[in-house]
Amino acid sequence: MNPFIKGLVFSALSIASVAQASTETINVYAWGGYLPEKSLKAFEQQYDVTINYSTFENNESMYTKLKLVKGSGYDVVFASAYFIEKMAREGLLAKLDHSLIPNMSDTMEGLLGQGHDPKNDYSLPYIWGVTGISYNETLVDAPITKWAQLWDKQYAQQVMLIDDIRDVFGMALKLNGYSVNSKNEQEIQKAYESLAALKDNTLLYNSDAPHVPYVSGEAALGMQWNGNAYQGQTDLPELKFVMPEEGAVLWMDNFVIPSGSQQKALAHAFINFMYQPENQAEIVHSLGYASATKSGRALLPDELKYNETIFPKDEDMKNGEFINDVGSETLAIYEKYWQRLRTQ
Repeated sequence: MNPFIKGLVFSALSIASVAQASTETINVYAWGGYLPEKSLKAFEQQYDVTINYSTFENNESMYTKLKLVKGSGYDVVFASAYFIEKMAREGLLAKLDHSLIPNMSDTMEGLLGQGHDPKNDYSLPYIWGVTGISYNETLVDAPITKWAQLWDKQYAQQVMLIDDIRDVFGMALKLNGYSVNSKNEQEIQKAYESLAALKDNTLLYNSDAPHVPYVSGEAALGMQWNGNAYQGQTDLPELKFVMPEEGAVLWMDNFVIPSGSQQKALAHAFINFMYQPENQAEIVHSLGYASATKSGRALLPDELKYNETIFPKDEDMKNGEFINDVGSETLAIYEKYWQRLRTQ
């Protein structure tokens, strides 16, 4: 993002060096297409900085990279709730200074003080939502309302799964009547066996742009994040999104600042900037995900403010369950069966 300028004249090199030094860089690490481009450009302009935006495909690869570099190299990272406690415990996260993020005071009720970070010492909510079912109504015989229908033999090589260990196992645990946060290895093994039985139907795993396989006609049905479902519906109105009868998987993604960040003040400014009402509204406009503040939602037109794909009904949310940290020992059990599943 910041190429070195080479020249034959020493003075030209000096000028280039000064020009480079005058523009700070903030390193942001997130999923692809995860931040509104309009807001990123506005932040760069307002603070006279360059955003170096690197991407990852899932929480596991993000964590592995951050662990490898010992919390350095990045200034703002995005992580799902169930990774926060683990990363904080391992010294990968810096404590947040809430006084530098005054806009957080407008956060919606119920998003702060969650079990993964009760005092929000290390994280603040960015977006939240559900993992449910998407299906193209022109490619199925009947409406899809249950996770169990993904196992129907007529959908061989037509099902897409999210490339996320806890989402996928959360679905299978719900299918079997268990908690998405089960710490019981027998229950986790049962979920694995159900997922192994889904092998013939599974076309692909995708978490980078999970609406694309549906829009392209590659996948007929499967798992989906509600924001990506909304994005897909703008291109393909026949694409439906439903909260499965067994219960959806609920999640929250969060801002964190790595412990090794060299730009902590700028990182706090970035988070506070993204909490401005206009940027919160832009998150919904651009991504189709529910943002974190009341004032941001208030700026939305009614077709977004009351869209049940973006903002699910309370009764549907009550039937779902938030993914929480299950501890390193239990996570190792999930990872064991995940690797077995992905290599079978």
